[in-house]
Amino acid sequence: MRYLFSSVDFIMIKHKSSPNTETLVPNWSSVFVYLHMKNIILLLLTFSICTSVTAQSQNERKVAITQKELFNKIANLDSALFAAYNSKNLELMKTYFTSDLEWYQDNGGQLNFEKVFNNFQSIFNRDYDLKRNLINESLEVHPIEDYGAIEIGKHQFKHIENGKLEVGTFKFLMIWKNDNGNWKISRVISYDH
Repeated sequence: MRYLFSSVDFIMIKHKSSPNTETLVPNWSSVFVYLHMKNIILLLLTFSICTSVTAQSQNERKVAITQKELFNKIANLDSALFAAYNSKNLELMKTYFTSDLEWYQDNGGQLNFEKVFNNFQSIFNRDYDLKRNLINESLEVHPIEDYGAIEIGKHQFKHIENGKLEVGTFKFLMIWKNDNGNWKISRVISYDH
């Protein structure tokens, strides 16, 4: 007679010396199969967990690399844009903005593309040179899915007026639109003036 307990089956054995006495003993082939299957299941479970952790780790690295690449891309664009600004190259600056630009300034309201560049021209016509410097440690870049990126930071504008260095530190947020690899600013918020 066979009995099944858990995953190991047992058999009843009659003793030769006393035929009316029976003892329940494990079927050793069944015990071997049970232990072997248990080890295989543990091995498969361990392999599955390791594979999952490795895949997750590789995905995290891929995201980190992508974020770093995006940060560098926007930082380089910012640098090129304001190199044009610092050299008063208005035509080159225009290439960094979309024609439907919306610029919001806390002390100037909402401005469109034409008004923004009229203001830049006015700044460039002054008797002094106004230079912009990004405060590098303030720069943040965040992706916008299926659109581009958000650039947030602080910058300083410096000029000499009446023999004295004037420095203004302001905050900004710019929305960069990625049109098939052609990055342009579509929205600007300039504040804390």
